[in-house]
Amino acid sequence: MTRRKHWLVVFILALSLAAAPKVPPLFVTSDRCVACHNGIVTQSGEEVSIGTAWASSMMANASRDPYWQASIKRETLDRPAAGAAIEHECAACHMPMARYMAKAAGGRGRVFAYLPVTRQVSGAGLLAADGVSCAMCHQIGAEKLGRPESYTAGFVVDTTSEPGSRRIFGPFDIDAGRVSLMRSSAGFRPEKAAHIQSSELCASCHTLYTHALNEKAEVVGTLPEQVPYLEWKHSAYSGVRTCQSCHMPVVEGETPITGIVGKPRQGFSRHVFRGGNFFIPRILGSHRDALGVTALPLELETGSFRTARHLETEAAAVTVRGGGVENGVLGVEVAVANLAGHKLPSAYPSRRAWVHLTVRDGSGNLIFESGRLNPDGSIAGNDNDEDGSRFEPHHTEIGRGDDVQIYESILAGPGGEVTTGLLTAIRYAKDNRLLPEGFDRAAADQDISVKGRAAEDADFQGGGDRTRYAVRIGNAGGPFEVRAELIYQPISYRWARNLELRPSAESDRFVSFYTATSKDSAAVLGRAGLTVESP
Repeated sequence: MTRRKHWLVVFILALSLAAAPKVPPLFVTSDRCVACHNGIVTQSGEEVSIGTAWASSMMANASRDPYWQASIKRETLDRPAAGAAIEHECAACHMPMARYMAKAAGGRGRVFAYLPVTRQVSGAGLLAADGVSCAMCHQIGAEKLGRPESYTAGFVVDTTSEPGSRRIFGPFDIDAGRVSLMRSSAGFRPEKAAHIQSSELCASCHTLYTHALNEKAEVVGTLPEQVPYLEWKHSAYSGVRTCQSCHMPVVEGETPITGIVGKPRQGFSRHVFRGGNFFIPRILGSHRDALGVTALPLELETGSFRTARHLETEAAAVTVRGGGVENGVLGVEVAVANLAGHKLPSAYPSRRAWVHLTVRDGSGNLIFESGRLNPDGSIAGNDNDEDGSRFEPHHTEIGRGDDVQIYESILAGPGGEVTTGLLTAIRYAKDNRLLPEGFDRAAADQDISVKGRAAEDADFQGGGDRTRYAVRIGNAGGPFEVRAELIYQPISYRWARNLELRPSAESDRFVSFYTATSKDSAAVLGRAGLTVESP
């Protein structure tokens, strides 16, 4: 390079650096916060420390999630021309602090530059490893919340105030002494703000639209990838219960909010973030070193158990009705009620729930079964598990063991092909996820509407669904024992196995994790039974 060209390059670089926005440090890692917000014990002696509860959650481990890492790698391999843009978009909710800093400075968020998290020692790398952390959620301002421009990580964080004067929001008034303490220890000035406890805060990341791309990285469609907030708004829960009331339940009685002696508060929310994923914490606990997990095995086990218990006791109810035998056919009806404030299952489309029904004769012999879970995580008889190009339709009546009532969303690409690629999908070929109470099908916006055969099922309404079973008993004698259960998986078989279509270190690793853990991939949300006497 000539001297003139060398100085020209230096000059251009200097201009670009001068043009880049000057952004002060916006975030700190969680260790700066949990130093004070751990060691919290209720008046009854229960330990409810914020840092301990958060550390085992999916929020804390958003960037360590091996399924997310494998899914992003698959999308970038499918569309290498859009790889940088895909990483920038997908870092928004899984590595939000590092990505927000990069975006504010005029750059792009990265994913694989910060993986594995075990190697991160720089400021941005540590922020990326910290997932969805304290300084992220508690700095989100009220601007735009609840409006479409806030969706898909469109939240607003102050990018101008310097450390020491930066506001951090919480639900309580803070005395002057502790304001001073927080400013000196973490660089933030605490301020009471109602929006921190609003559903609209959660909606900024949990209302997510993805853009389907062709091989040239051109946008060919938009998909409402997960919209539990919009489902909630269209339910009887809107204005009655918030996201936090279920996912961050309030401690009964007055509780301190720090481990430092202070005034106990009424209405302290547990930072457990119990949601729909009990499965990944189990994987995180089994592979802590490989994934750079800092939470202890017992903490992850407790978090997984807490989430599974919440799902098993508060998500759904199952009832079996009928039970007559006529012309050699045993007829029963299984009713499933959705007790959640959004669709069940909701959020990421890898999730599914289904009815497992068995009928045994008077001698205890199994004479009918629909919806058996196989050890590899697949469902016996499910079209989609057997062949990724097909899917199980919604059923109003089932009389064959290879028909299964599965409540799920099935994605379709531009040509109508069934896919698990988020950046391939432009619509839902099927969406019969159970509707929340108060959900008006006729008035539902297209982004949350019912898709497929369930749209014509009069029994599929806000609050739940009913499915009839017609079981041929042959020569079997009664009394007949009917058992029904609603089973749920956070990551279904096809969504895991399709990662093998684009081999990579991340995909191979997750599939190996899934294979080793698939027998623990499901939870039972509700059970019911009925005894039917012989005719």
